[in-house]
Amino acid sequence: MKTIRTDILEIAYEEGGPQDGSPVLLLHGWPDAPRGWNPIAQRLHAQGWRTIAPYLRGTGPTRFLHPDTPRVGTGVALAQDAIDLMDRLGVERFAVVGHDWGARAAYTLVALFPQRITSVSALALAYQPHGLFTVPSFDQSRRFWYQWFLCVEGGLAKVQDDPVGFARIQWDTWSPLGWFDETEFSETAKAFLNPDWVDITGNAYRSRWRTGETWDPRYELLQQKLAETESISTPTLMLQGASDRCDAPSQSEGLERCFTGGYQRILLDGVGHFPHREAPDEVATNILRHLQT
Repeated sequence: MKTIRTDILEIAYEEGGPQDGSPVLLLHGWPDAPRGWNPIAQRLHAQGWRTIAPYLRGTGPTRFLHPDTPRVGTGVALAQDAIDLMDRLGVERFAVVGHDWGARAAYTLVALFPQRITSVSALALAYQPHGLFTVPSFDQSRRFWYQWFLCVEGGLAKVQDDPVGFARIQWDTWSPLGWFDETEFSETAKAFLNPDWVDITGNAYRSRWRTGETWDPRYELLQQKLAETESISTPTLMLQGASDRCDAPSQSEGLERCFTGGYQRILLDGVGHFPHREAPDEVATNILRHLQT
C-alpha cells in the first residue's frame, strides 16, 4: 500500500498494472474498501491498464492532516480528493470506474473536470442532474432507511457505537443472500474503523436532507458549478444489478438525455448492489469493452 499527501489528506491507495499503462482510477463505494476491486483490477492489468484505487476520506488508512478540517462527505469533496490524488501522481487524463459513493464521485468528476476524464464506468448509482437530492418514492424511501436513521441524533450515536455492525446490515440486505463470506467482510470491515468513518458517513447522508450540517467553504465554487450542470459529455457506462435492494433499478431509467457523449445502461440479472463483487467477470468484461471503445 502507498500513501501520498494532498493539502488536507494523507491518502492511502493501491496501485497495480504496468506503470506505462493507461490509468484507471477505481473509486470504492460505501460501505466498502479498495479490496473489492481486486478481481476487476486483475483483469484490467492483464489487458495493460494501470489501476489506482484509493481509500476514500474517512476509510481505512486515509487520514486528515489537521483535526480542524471539516469532515465533509459530499460528492464534490470526494471528487476534489480524486483530482488532488491524480495531480500528485502526475496523471493528467484518466478513466474512472466507481461504485456507489465512487460512482457519485465519478459523475461529479466529469461534471466539474470534464477535460481530465476519458470515460466513466458507474456501478449501482444513477446520475443525478445538478447533484440534486429529492425525497424519493415511498418504496425507495423505505430502502433508504439507513439515511433517515443517521438524521436522528440517537441513530448517529448508535452508528458511532458500532460502525461495523451498521455496515454489516447493508451487506446483508442490499443484495441476494450468499454473495460474500465472513472472511471477506471481516477484512473489508477493518476499513470502517477509521476514526472519521462515522463523521464522513453521517455528513454525507445528513447533508442531503438537513440544513446546517458541517460544510467546508473550499468546495463552494465546485458545489455551485455542479448545481448548474445537467448533462455530461464524457462517454459513460452504467451497470446496475437487477436485484439491487438499496437503489431500485427504476432509479436509473430514462437518463439518456443527460449524456451527450454516449451512454449505455446494462442491468445484470440476479445481481444486487455490489456488482463488481457479485459478478466480477461480467462487470470486468463490460468495463474493458467500454474502456477500449
